[in-house]
Amino acid sequence: METKETGVRSQESGGGMQPFRFGLVLLAAGASVRMGRPKQLIEVGGQPLVVRAVKVALASAAWPVVVVLGANAEKIRPLLARLPVFIAENPTWTEGMASSLRTGLQTLQSFSRALDAVLVALVDQPAFSAGVIGQLVAAQRSSGRSIAAARYDGHAGVPALFLRRHFATLAALEGDAGARTLLSRCAVDVTPVDLPELALDLDTPADFARWQPGLESGGG
Repeated sequence: METKETGVRSQESGGGMQPFRFGLVLLAAGASVRMGRPKQLIEVGGQPLVVRAVKVALASAAWPVVVVLGANAEKIRPLLARLPVFIAENPTWTEGMASSLRTGLQTLQSFSRALDAVLVALVDQPAFSAGVIGQLVAAQRSSGRSIAAARYDGHAGVPALFLRRHFATLAALEGDAGARTLLSRCAVDVTPVDLPELALDLDTPADFARWQPGLESGGG
């Protein structure tokens, strides 16, 4: 707990009061059935995918950062012990992504009730970066719409930024309905940001094999 509190203070003292405050929920609870092994632990650039995604979040203006764990939590949690994030373990992760999103949002709000927005992200998009987060925030602020979402493969998806007015709706999602369900329902409220590089998520060994050459050449 001491590490987490120190992280909060450093964010506040380093940046002062920010005019727009948003937290980040990183969903990392899945069982990686199609991958055949925990993809959160796959090493990318010398570090596990989950650690890389967390460091991306911490390099942005997002605070707090909540990581939702479920399957293989006992293997993943130790990797995050020295990072200033809040870990939320979802005991009902098998119910689907909605339960993990709900768990993450509840944890986020319990530590900070003065947030203007939440950014929802996945652990398995290797092109996820602090720059992507910055683009989504800038798009929302300039458009005035209540949602900013990455657009790839012809549709809006995560990562996506939701203003507070959508918190209750996000928390009410059920089953395997993730944030994309809300993006479809509220299409008129969405500012899309073209980020075609995010189309690749590492769900299967084939996905990883297709992306690996770019990583090894320095393009990943």
